[in-house]
Amino acid sequence: MRRSRCMQSPVVANDIKTFSSMKENHYFDRKSARIKPVDLARHIVAFANASGGKLVVGVEDKGEVTGFGRQGACDAERFEQCAISDCSPSPDVSYSRLPVVNSSGEEDFVLVIDIEPSADRVITRRKDGAVFLRQGDTSPELGYEQIRALEYDKNQRIFEDELVVDSSIDDVDGDVITRYKAILNTDAPDEQVLRSRRFMRDGHLTVAGLLLFGECPAALLPQARVRVLRFDGTKMETGERLNATKDVTFDGPIPKVVDGAFALISSMLREFQFLGGDGKFQTVPEYPEFAWFEGLVNAVTHRDYAYAGDYIRVSMYDDRLEIVSPGKLPNTVTLDNMRETRYSRNPRIARTLVEFGWVRELNEGVKRIYTEMQKMLLNDPAFSEPDGARVLLTLENNIVTRTLRQRDALEDRISSEVLGGLGEYELAAVQAVYAKGRITTRELARIIGRSTKSASAILKSLEAQDVLIWHGTSTNDPAQHYTLR
Repeated sequence: MRRSRCMQSPVVANDIKTFSSMKENHYFDRKSARIKPVDLARHIVAFANASGGKLVVGVEDKGEVTGFGRQGACDAERFEQCAISDCSPSPDVSYSRLPVVNSSGEEDFVLVIDIEPSADRVITRRKDGAVFLRQGDTSPELGYEQIRALEYDKNQRIFEDELVVDSSIDDVDGDVITRYKAILNTDAPDEQVLRSRRFMRDGHLTVAGLLLFGECPAALLPQARVRVLRFDGTKMETGERLNATKDVTFDGPIPKVVDGAFALISSMLREFQFLGGDGKFQTVPEYPEFAWFEGLVNAVTHRDYAYAGDYIRVSMYDDRLEIVSPGKLPNTVTLDNMRETRYSRNPRIARTLVEFGWVRELNEGVKRIYTEMQKMLLNDPAFSEPDGARVLLTLENNIVTRTLRQRDALEDRISSEVLGGLGEYELAAVQAVYAKGRITTRELARIIGRSTKSASAILKSLEAQDVLIWHGTSTNDPAQHYTLR
């Protein structure tokens, strides 16, 4: 559906070339074997308190593979005891020794430490009770207020690891688990893969396992839905004035929800043509794709799934697009620091969607949403927390400014008086004809996001105003189209 983006990703395979060349990030760090084990505890604690990750001992910061044969290296056994002896409570880690040839040409090994996220406990460094949290490529110490927030958020993070007792392997969507196994490059049985990735225990799916791989998660978790709505106008009307022209709900596994919502939203977005300074027509999308898609994926990834009274909504109006995600911003993230602070409320879901190629950690994607909107001369995205119970992202499309730019290019063909009297969709039709030379009813319907019946009425109105000329032999003629008079 989408091309993969360069991102901070979990390291799946144990490969020394990757360990020595990859940049350190939110999921990966490397350390010399000469580091003190108690100092290594800082990073184990940080990974455990965040989204988990991989820590490699025996590779220098700049990538030199020194292993454990260099003078001054600590015993590997001491590092393998670090999680138990230097962390409290002991995080869930596993160790493996990877054979390598070190930079001196000698047979050696590096120690690979895989650290699972702590679902329900804040991990501390035993010697002083310090708490660290992985953020980007660093493991900063948290202050008192941040620790309190982390302790509170751990209660929320339990939810994605809870068992859904009514679920079983029979609830798994075969297509999605097959896609995931291809990403992991494994042909192991489905249940083994889910158990090994902590998405299944005792024969039942976890909440994260159900959301990611369940055929119909909403059957057991009604809040696990994404609803996409398109409204005619700038506000939602009800009753006799109901103006919803599209209302589709997606309630399957998250990967299919993302695919389906992406396709539907893409089909409803409009494009605008205008004459650029170089004398050539340019097509401008209603919103930059990255901005709205990142907003959608962030909502699916970071929402509070324990909040059962609401679901994710994407609402498209003539002048804006809104994405509502139930639950407050996670943990230490606030409206003021969200561009710099990274934290995942649902680390297993986040890590899996990174592997699928969709997710940037929260602040990284947020930064680019701002950048992409600014590139298109649109207003900055607006984040808010209405009622303190949900996160709202609003993207404004600034149709007025774009219409004025397009109108400048049209006034050589059509008088300003006529253009000034056209409605929004009529003007969009004229602009499309001017840019392409001709237009059909179906093409206009796609451009303005309305039905073919509505598009036909718009084109006939322009014909009646002597703006367009209709070409065809009958209304059923597949070759019928409109051009400028």
